Amino acid sequence: MNRREFLEATLALMVAPSAFAASTPAPQDIPRRKLGRTGEQVSCIGLGGAHIGGQKDEAESIRIIRGALDRGITFMDNCWDYHEGQSEVRMGKALQEGYRAKAFLMTKIDGRDKKTAAAQIDESLRRLRTDHLDLLQLHEIIHENDPQRSFGPGGALEAMQEAQKAGKARFLGFTGHKSPAMHLAMLEAGQKHGVRFDAVQMPLNVLDAHYDSFEKRVLPVLVREEIGVLGMKPLGGAFILKSKTVSAVDCLRYALSLPVSVTITGMDSMARLEQALKVARGFQPLSEKQIQALLAKTEKVAQDGALEKYKSSTHFDGTTQHPEWLG
Repeated sequence: MNRREFLEATLALMVAPSAFAASTPAPQDIPRRKLGRTGEQVSCIGLGGAHIGGQKDEAESIRIIRGALDRGITFMDNCWDYHEGQSEVRMGKALQEGYRAKAFLMTKIDGRDKKTAAAQIDESLRRLRTDHLDLLQLHEIIHENDPQRSFGPGGALEAMQEAQKAGKARFLGFTGHKSPAMHLAMLEAGQKHGVRFDAVQMPLNVLDAHYDSFEKRVLPVLVREEIGVLGMKPLGGAFILKSKTVSAVDCLRYALSLPVSVTITGMDSMARLEQALKVARGFQPLSEKQIQALLAKTEKVAQDGALEKYKSSTHFDGTTQHPEWLG
């Protein structure tokens, strides 16, 4: 897909606030986008769970989550292993008093065998204080043997599919940040085993386009197969900003201009929440000329992948540092 086709695909994902509204969202609205073929619509920007759980005051975490939901952000990201479970615990508390109904709730598990995966699913549900997840994902597809382990007899997919049949999860997906080739291998394994994922999560940002690119290799496949695209690391774990080539707003605008269902970004303070809201409200995709200008600014610093440490190092590899989480 070329840039023009990406822009057309992005516009196709956008939905009007109501059946009678214009396709262009009002300036105060957080646009909704289609989540693949699921029939669901989610906010174009999502709250990253890794940034919820680290605040010194639990009340601040709850304030951020509820502030996001009150202002139109529906997509809530989380994971079984974030902050030793505190991200899920705090989000679970925030989703009480009617807030669960406002959220499209996603979490991830690490277990690669059925027993470990099933236990993590149930623990996540308890922490999040809910009887079901809107999306359950297998976390960190970053190991060469992940497809084999996950789809093999007694593998994680058995636990995930059983959870779905039991009503504990509505949709299923996987995530990863290491290599487009690993994502493609996981999609191929799913096809071989008759599993068509509902969503896939991966880094999509102004650096990725230049180096071992998920945007170039995986994104077109997901768009073609109508699999919901969850973009993450729009600021590259803050490493993009250290290059001093583009601003945080530039990064968010670029990521949202791709054909993604949602761009998940960290909101570890009310100020970061307001920044994300300001970009997302009434968002319209960048023009092809604007996209090319941002890519030109980042081309030189992106060449060797040094700033994409999630690809080129083990800096972000939780399951490498804690292999026991895999089971």
